Amino acid sequence: MTHPAGQWQQMIERDPGHSARYVERFKLLAAQGQDLYGEARLVDAMVGRGSTILDAGCGPGRHAGYLHAAGHRVVGVDVDPVLIAAAQADSPGPHYLVADLAGFDLPTDWPQGFDAILCAGNVMAFLHPETRVPALAGMAGRLTDGGRAVIGFGAGRGYDFGEFVADAESAGLALEQRFGTWDLRPFTADATFQVAVLIRA
Repeated sequence: MTHPAGQWQQMIERDPGHSARYVERFKLLAAQGQDLYGEARLVDAMVGRGSTILDAGCGPGRHAGYLHAAGHRVVGVDVDPVLIAAAQADSPGPHYLVADLAGFDLPTDWPQGFDAILCAGNVMAFLHPETRVPALAGMAGRLTDGGRAVIGFGAGRGYDFGEFVADAESAGLALEQRFGTWDLRPFTADATFQVAVLIRA
């Protein structure tokens, strides 16, 4: 099934070199000593050792690689084959799949249910509006009993925070907690970022 192209795919169509520059940008930030793993550290703190984790919209794999090194069984999924190739080269260990979050199947010998799902990097805002609820429903269906999805994205990206919460609820997810940053600052009425912790309803 073909899904409507989201913002990321549209950017690639307009500028085929975009993904490669994105990969190099984060390599440069890492070389400069920037902390690029806060999201992964948060998820690592939320689960027990050896948990199953889905990195939804994994990009070049920095979070998936970090979580794999911490001893978890990790699957990274991204629609961009350039980013998945970079993840396989630079952060080996997790299983990686090129796929649309709105609908995909995992190989039967990979984890099928996940103790945590991480969706960082404004991924939800890059999705086409028609595919947001299907993507969230897919996450809900892959959570284990007691599993949690942690989804973060910024304001001003065409996806209202309240609309996201309503979409999550319609997809079978319930909002457990909400923060304004990945280091768990409070979420306020004027927050410019949202980190939502969701459970299966």
